[in-house]
Amino acid sequence: MQQQHSILKKQNTSAENSPNHQASHTPPIGFYHNSGIRPSDKQNAKDTIRVSNSATINEGIGWCGLILLFLSYVLIVLTVPFSLTVCLKVVQEYERAVMFRLGRILPGGARGPGMFFIVPCIDSYTKVDLRTVTFDVPPQEILTRDSVTVAVDAVVYFRIFDPIISVTNVEDAPKSTQLLAATTLRNVLGTQSLQEILSDRESIALSMQTTLDECTESWGVRVERVEVKDVRLPVQLQRAMAAEAEAAREARAKVIAAEGEHKASKALKEAADIIHKSPIALQLRYLQTLTAIASEKNSTIVFPIPIEILNSLPFSNK
Repeated sequence: MQQQHSILKKQNTSAENSPNHQASHTPPIGFYHNSGIRPSDKQNAKDTIRVSNSATINEGIGWCGLILLFLSYVLIVLTVPFSLTVCLKVVQEYERAVMFRLGRILPGGARGPGMFFIVPCIDSYTKVDLRTVTFDVPPQEILTRDSVTVAVDAVVYFRIFDPIISVTNVEDAPKSTQLLAATTLRNVLGTQSLQEILSDRESIALSMQTTLDECTESWGVRVERVEVKDVRLPVQLQRAMAAEAEAAREARAKVIAAEGEHKASKALKEAADIIHKSPIALQLRYLQTLTAIASEKNSTIVFPIPIEILNSLPFSNK
């Protein structure tokens, strides 16, 4: 049994020293960033950047870096506790610190939240805010598909979801996102008509959000929401649209008035037919009119003469 165990141990040792096994080691830091592979396509790229062995880091900084690291630790030990004020740093709950040692990212990913340790002179760090950030897109003069010039502004909500990529892949992630949002607003609205811009803002905002999110994913930025805030039309176009709307309202009012007159004339015709069939109804109408006149406190009261009396007069037969 001991002999079999020793044989298996030798086989494992030879397999570890083989070229195929060495080729399967984790690539050096920055390999996936330099190759342009996006995080969504290669999830293990971020894991490779964040998790790496210390031997690879030490080999990367070279002998000069190892000497500087050793001297820095000696200096820290000799100046304790004063060196702790320089070596200990704190980041807030909503922040992360991306650590660099002699220009290379340290293994373990971004530090925080809480306290972390740095080595002066050879370590540096960059704080990244993970909270949602809001910015206004300046008004953009846009020529719509139907050749109308409008000024449109918007508001964008975004946040950083990967601190390391946001530091290594782009110089200034928030500023780059703002510039990209301005150009995307012009490109998206340039393919829309004026009527679509005024009536279909939700689909335009969703299209902008999708386009921005696809472009900023490689920067470690996620666009959460886009809103079209205001659409400013030229003064002449506003007057023309107001005149058109007023004309439409007047035409609609005339149609409604004509329909009312038509219904009123039909009702009057039906009432006249009823009164013609029953003469006593006309007398009742006379009495109602007399009551209405008397209720207004007029000084002159007109008494209607019944039609039967007029018919009995001698000149009525002529």
